[in-house]
Amino acid sequence: MAKTVLTVDDSTSIRQMVAFTLKAAGYLVVEAADGNAGLRAAQTQQVDLVLTDQNMPGLDGLGLIKALRELPQYRTTPILMLTTEAGDAMKSQGRAAGATGWLVKPFDPPRLLEVVKKVIG
Repeated sequence: MAKTVLTVDDSTSIRQMVAFTLKAAGYLVVEAADGNAGLRAAQTQQVDLVLTDQNMPGLDGLGLIKALRELPQYRTTPILMLTTEAGDAMKSQGRAAGATGWLVKPFDPPRLLEVVKKVIG
């Protein structure tokens, strides 16, 4: 059965590129335009991996990760940050919030697939 990935980003073009890359590799993709929509989507449908941006209106990536980690079904689900933020301080905050890993935009599709495969098979 195909694994489902939730991609959360306020940039339509980034969401489309991520979705295209993942769908081409056989993953099911659920898209959300911001952290609040991502949280609602994750509560509506169980996903195997969350890919989230950091800088979004409303609920940002760190807020989304913290909210998901409070839900029993998402305590151990891999959550990857896909963001332009590459600083050590932000990475530390991401780890503290419960992020599994970090990818920097602009992303390299083969690298994205390599990381996704590593965390969810």
